[in-house]
Amino acid sequence: MTISRLSLRALVIALALAAVSAAAVLLAHPQPVDSTVLGAEWECTQTAYVLTTCAPRPTPAVETSRKDAIRATRG
Repeated sequence: MTISRLSLRALVIALALAAVSAAAVLLAHPQPVDSTVLGAEWECTQTAYVLTTCAPRPTPAVETSRKDAIRATRG
């Protein structure tokens, strides 16, 4: 099985370009994006100026002491 020099060069160039583009996407830090369309309950980030993702903001859990939880279950 012989591989011509031209196809070997093309393969090396394709792999190098794929590695550079993958590194650029992985090294890009997500930036917060203002999302006035979705509202305040959503949080959006944009990575590498290409990929934008949105997720609902987490709601904080209400903390209760152990005594309050025990009293509530006893009646």
